[in-house]
Amino acid sequence: MTSRAGSWRRARGGNAVGAVLAFALFSAGPACARDVVVGLRPSTLDVALTGLSRAAGVEIISTEPGLRLVPTRGLRGRMSVRAALAKLLSGTPYRAVALPSGAFRIERAPVARPAPRRVRPAPMRPERPPAGDVVVTASKQDIPLLRYPGSVTMIDLTTATPLGVVGSLVDAARGVPVLQSTQLGRGRNKLFIRGVADSSFSGSTQSPTSIYLDDVQLTYSGPDPGLRLYDIQSVEVLEGPQGTLYGSGAIGGVIRLTSAPVDLRASAAGVIAGATATEGGSLGTDVAAMLNLPVVRERLGVRALVYGVRGGGYIHDARRGLADINSDRTVGGRLGVRFDTADGWRIEASGAAQRITANDGQYSEGTAGPLTRRSIIAQPFESDLTFGRLALARRWSSGLHLLTATGIVGYHSTEQFDATPATASAPIIYRSRRSKRLESHETRLSRTLESGDSWVVGVTIVGDRDILTRTVAGPTTERSIIGVTNVTKSTSVFGEMTVALGSSLSLTAGARGTAGRTDGSPSATPVSGSFVRGRSTRRVDPTLAASWQIASDLAVFSRFQTGYRTGGLSVAPGIGRVADYRSDSITVGEVGVRHVRHGTHGVAASLGVSVARWRDIQADLINRRGLPYTDNLGDARIQTLEGTLDWIPLTGFQVQGAFLLTDTLVSGPVADLSSPDNRRLPNTPPFAAHAAVSYRWKSAAMAPYVQATGDYVGRSVLGTGDLFDISQGDYAVLGMAAGVRVAGVDVSLTLDNLANAHANRFAFGNPFSFALRDQQTPLRPRSVRLGVSYGW
Repeated sequence: MTSRAGSWRRARGGNAVGAVLAFALFSAGPACARDVVVGLRPSTLDVALTGLSRAAGVEIISTEPGLRLVPTRGLRGRMSVRAALAKLLSGTPYRAVALPSGAFRIERAPVARPAPRRVRPAPMRPERPPAGDVVVTASKQDIPLLRYPGSVTMIDLTTATPLGVVGSLVDAARGVPVLQSTQLGRGRNKLFIRGVADSSFSGSTQSPTSIYLDDVQLTYSGPDPGLRLYDIQSVEVLEGPQGTLYGSGAIGGVIRLTSAPVDLRASAAGVIAGATATEGGSLGTDVAAMLNLPVVRERLGVRALVYGVRGGGYIHDARRGLADINSDRTVGGRLGVRFDTADGWRIEASGAAQRITANDGQYSEGTAGPLTRRSIIAQPFESDLTFGRLALARRWSSGLHLLTATGIVGYHSTEQFDATPATASAPIIYRSRRSKRLESHETRLSRTLESGDSWVVGVTIVGDRDILTRTVAGPTTERSIIGVTNVTKSTSVFGEMTVALGSSLSLTAGARGTAGRTDGSPSATPVSGSFVRGRSTRRVDPTLAASWQIASDLAVFSRFQTGYRTGGLSVAPGIGRVADYRSDSITVGEVGVRHVRHGTHGVAASLGVSVARWRDIQADLINRRGLPYTDNLGDARIQTLEGTLDWIPLTGFQVQGAFLLTDTLVSGPVADLSSPDNRRLPNTPPFAAHAAVSYRWKSAAMAPYVQATGDYVGRSVLGTGDLFDISQGDYAVLGMAAGVRVAGVDVSLTLDNLANAHANRFAFGNPFSFALRDQQTPLRPRSVRLGVSYGW
């Protein structure tokens, strides 16, 4: 067989842009049908095809310019040329076409008609991949779910939200027992993971749960900002402290939101709208629209999202004669721009903005009725969130991945409470304002190999400024009371490595070193000057973990990890005082077993046990008069048992379930003076569970579906100690949904709180009257939502 040298040739005439690649041109013949020995190293697609052509003596040609940008893995063994091409091209946008001469032509595979992909508003409610294909991207090493050595929860946005439309993280938490939250109102709720709950109130401390949006930290202190999850591709919850990879604050875990990426190949758009009627309440509405537009195909594109939501009220004020006072409005949007360079670099810039306006508090008073209270004035809340991100990334054919991401987050909020004493003749108004700015940067380099080995190293810089101002207003005057500004700056270096010891066992080890400083200053001269204006922190947080794959779909894991939160300055009990609070730390050990589902049928399940020791717990508290302060509560032990089940016995039929058992015990100055039954962490029910059963019919003309859900939340308390031992929780909620998809239109009907249960979700609404132990946040009464969505 006579050999001919391969070469690059520029196409002329009809396609002056296309480059013609002739891969080691050999005489075509029967060589394409016989098996050949293939030995290709990891490289790019153009190099791999050249090597295959030379090894097999088969002509392979292409006019596609993007082959050199596609990385390939190694390929070894005896196989036919057709089989080798199938493996090389699997997962790429290219296909091999056999020519009559016996040669092969590599061309871009035809793009499937977009309608099936966009019939469901994919930008709004993405499909969840099979469990066996899930990769834990929040690990920063792209580890397959089966081999990840720790507890992780993937929130299914298609089923987790109670009203059948994507809400916020607090809405999604209802179907995820490992997540708990307060219920003060949208943009005011705190999120907790697996019982690591410090306080029901928001103040100066770092959040125990860190929230990230596309590799950029979204929160530092205070509540969850209530970002709507429209056009979010995935939500990953890493349970337990994540001090090595995420640093200070992630003592309970990390929630990572990954937005849907800009598509550089195809235009897409989607809209979703709905109306919600609540029994005895006002009408709620929601609408969102998304547009994805490639500006320069495979090079430059944009993706934009806008939305508006009105939450219907259902609480009445008997004193002011008003109905449905707790309605709220949310408006926002996101914009993303992506640019892929010719040499493999990806540049992304994105931004987001959201505003929440609540007309009044969403609590009622038991003596007035389950959905009624008596207040002198309205207690509104407003918040504004702005977010910006710039990221640069590249993946090399060797498996190296470089990412550098810089973000800035601004947050401003104002809340008002009725502070009128029972004996006063005129209203007293308490207002607090918070202004926050979070700046962060991370550069990391990682690599994941086919052998199972992986590693990541990086550096992180964080700067946070948190300003609290407070006023008290009477009928004719308004005066300031002392507030606090905390400024935190820290720099960290981190690294983590996973080593595969054979085909089944892998070990993970890592550490993070942090140097930081927090400086605090009061807004006025305090009554007492016995406080520290600044403090420095130097700390190392290690990680040790192991994963043992027992079978192709079954693995056990163990993990040991630590985390911490910085200290700072806060307002103290009383008026005109400030005080210090110390850093706290947590140590967690866990073991678990995980079974994944391969294919479209079968069972995916997990079971895990964890034990945590939490020392010097930082807690934002209020005294009996309702004034806020921050203190170190003491130490706690947290023991949990959790499990999940996702079973698909036959096509279209799915059964899901999850539970969390928790036992907490607090010791320290507050707990030791309380009765033994009142030494529990707040908002942590001993038992919580979720179950769902659904069936979806699939046909060429339409796809109807039905679903039934049930959730139970056990009894918890507002806080640790006798003052906060106020019961909440202990309720069950049933829901049903049905819908049909026809010609690209998805119509759904969802019933929530089917039994119209009355229960107290959260025993707090106004700090200045909570000591009466009469406040409750009721479940939304029975409601029905009619929704329509369309994608194209």
